[in-house]
Amino acid sequence: MSSTLRGYDRHKSDYYITPVKEIENMFLLLNKLYGIDFFNNKVILDPCAGGDASHDMPYPYVIQKMYNKNVTTIDIREDSRADIKADYLKYKLKESPDIIITNPPFNIALDIIKKALKDIKEDGKVIMLCRLNFLGSNKRLKFWKHNMPEYIITHSKRMSFTNSGKTDSIEYAHFIWNKVNRDSFSKIYII
Repeated sequence: MSSTLRGYDRHKSDYYITPVKEIENMFLLLNKLYGIDFFNNKVILDPCAGGDASHDMPYPYVIQKMYNKNVTTIDIREDSRADIKADYLKYKLKESPDIIITNPPFNIALDIIKKALKDIKEDGKVIMLCRLNFLGSNKRLKFWKHNMPEYIITHSKRMSFTNSGKTDSIEYAHFIWNKVNRDSFSKIYII
């Protein structure tokens, strides 16, 4: 039985709105890990930015609110509020960002992570919200052997991606990779 089909219909484009409060909680921990100026003087990209007529793009909204910093946004959906309407996996960036942060569609998350790790600057970071069980699967085993994140920030509270406030049976984590230093272990934090 699929955990994603409990009580609501799956979105065609795999578009689920990331809860702002959970992003804020994660950023508070990033402030402790990297310093309060983590986003200052950085080029930031959200390649699956989301947003629509009724909802802000969650990561750009929180980054603007907490750090007064703009984020370049891309989204494949025509109804998105993103600056650029394009498929990130096919899009050629004009400039390498310092930080790529997003909640990628689960079915293509690995492809987005791999591209993001190529696209960021040498000292850059990739931050992705994925299911905690993203760590599993034989399909991703080869990737994990050479691409361990620096941090895995696990959310202890199950997230609600719907207007109803209901949750499914999945736990989520923000995975944070460095471009060049991907040790064979990760530090895990629970918030």
